[in-house]
Amino acid sequence: MFMPILSGLVVSVDAFFIGLSLGMQKKCRFVHLAIINGFLLFLCFVGFFVAEQIYETIPFDPDLVVGISFIALGLWTILHHFIFRDSQKGKATVLIGLVMSAEAMLITMGITLVFLPHSTIAIPITVSLAHFAYSALSFRLAQSRRVRKISPATAHTVSGIALIIYGLMAIFIEISI
Repeated sequence: MFMPILSGLVVSVDAFFIGLSLGMQKKCRFVHLAIINGFLLFLCFVGFFVAEQIYETIPFDPDLVVGISFIALGLWTILHHFIFRDSQKGKATVLIGLVMSAEAMLITMGITLVFLPHSTIAIPITVSLAHFAYSALSFRLAQSRRVRKISPATAHTVSGIALIIYGLMAIFIEISI
């Protein structure tokens, strides 16, 4: 029971950098972050229940599916910023929210698949609360001007690397319960 919750806390650290990125945008408000995290909570529960349903249908090791998914999502997070950073200024908050929510759903699915049959409802709750706590803290820090501004490129790169590391861990490290 402890390892799935710890995994949810650890892999949600990238939300800290998403919160920083949103907090540095002048038009983004805390209510936007709250709405994003409400949608994220819903998707975490969807991910949990979908993972339980598809577990038996995956013909090979679910850790491989989880690992490849996170590596792809991490690379997409990094590359998308550098390719589209200037073309979608007005849609940035919505896009970040959708990506963060989809990423949280994949995290929930991944942790559920890795720890089945010992997965519990604590997984989607932990992932969503950790995302909200990390992103809210960094959002408030960025808006209070108490932290030195970091570039969006740095935030997206660190966030993407965190996802890639979790993907590699899912593939290469056997987590015991």
